[in-house]
Amino acid sequence: MTELNVVDARPEHARQIVDVIHRSFGARPVLDPPSTALGETVESVAAALADAGGLLVERRGAAVGALLFDESRPGQLGLRRVSVDPDLQDRGIASAMVGVAEDTAEERGKDGIWLYAREEIPDNIRFWTHRKYIPVAHDGPTVTFGKTLWLAREAPTAEHMQELAGRLATLVRTGDLLVLSGDLGAGKTTFTQGLGAALGVRGPITSPTFVIARTHPSLVGGPSLVHVDAYRLGDAAEIDDIDLDATTDEAVTVVEWGDGMAEQLADSWLHVRIEVRGVRPIDPLGTPHEDALGDEADSAEAQTRVVTIRSHGPRWIDVPLRSTLLG
Repeated sequence: MTELNVVDARPEHARQIVDVIHRSFGARPVLDPPSTALGETVESVAAALADAGGLLVERRGAAVGALLFDESRPGQLGLRRVSVDPDLQDRGIASAMVGVAEDTAEERGKDGIWLYAREEIPDNIRFWTHRKYIPVAHDGPTVTFGKTLWLAREAPTAEHMQELAGRLATLVRTGDLLVLSGDLGAGKTTFTQGLGAALGVRGPITSPTFVIARTHPSLVGGPSLVHVDAYRLGDAAEIDDIDLDATTDEAVTVVEWGDGMAEQLADSWLHVRIEVRGVRPIDPLGTPHEDALGDEADSAEAQTRVVTIRSHGPRWIDVPLRSTLLG
């Protein structure tokens, strides 16, 4: 397919965008209640572009896709009038727009994205669901979708790792599940220590490799921290065997090495991936499985860690995850 050009739309693009909106929404089936998109005018679109901006997709100099941004919700970027030329469906135009829109949301310091879709148009519902947008509300036939943006942050020392976890502790609540992954020595236990300290639970927090799971009660009237190490577990069935379901709803649960196994414990979770960029530091104690950062990890020779956090499920929609953790 001819290369697409996605540009930041300005008020002078209003006439082109109105044309795309009318062609796109005009080709859809008759809805009850009807869409208000066909009532858009050059003036209304120009005003929307002046207020929050939008995107225009061009192909061979012709307008083939468009959307309008909406900044009426704090910390969120809305997508309105997402439109594609009906003669050019399934050409990647909508996907290109959404990718640029997500980049725009990050550049504007937003935590997530929201939009409306009509359930009478199943292709649209499938499109947004496939791109990890989550239905969070229904108003008649209108479905509100949301998506929390992922983030990555460097953590060059144990102190930085624990400070990041401490920021996350301000957002977690009883029933939350965190799934931690990363190589040996990456710092998963160090991250958990920072989380536990900020939550005010009884320590010390060490790797629970040989006991599989350890509960740290709160000292400040908050949730307990259940710290699990799935390193020696073979599959999700063995997660069931340690009966975490009995405590997940009553504590904050952190599962190291739980990727691909622990997600079954809740309908929402955070995946925290810790990567060591460069040579992996040597464990100063020489233990075969120790995930806390030691002095060697903080030395000048050690490379920094990059912590990537992705949310899954409706719990994290509208939570200021990105802005809180990136400061």
